[in-house]
Amino acid sequence: MDAEKSGFFQKVYAVVQKIPYGRVTSYGAVAQYLGSKGSARMVGWALNSSKYNLHGIPAHRVVNRQGLLTGKRAFGGQHTMEELLESEGIRIKDDQIVNFNEIFWDPAKEL
Repeated sequence: MDAEKSGFFQKVYAVVQKIPYGRVTSYGAVAQYLGSKGSARMVGWALNSSKYNLHGIPAHRVVNRQGLLTGKRAFGGQHTMEELLESEGIRIKDDQIVNFNEIFWDPAKEL
């Protein structure tokens, strides 16, 4: 992994660590906050690689821009991401957050 990519990944982890319990954000919102508006996929790659070192990184709180649990395969079990979110009081139906707009956390506005 080159230094530039590694630095971006560390910045992603720093933002994701600040997502409050019971709230979610999107890959794109994290990318935009970091000044890389078109890098939502790279945020996803960073979070996917964090599965080997998840201490303090609540990657389950990052979903796609429509509130879909698109990264759920990265958590090992088919329902692990959903279970983690539901344990925080977040309602899920058909792999989508029910009240996404209400619990959306925008780092550009809240950090």
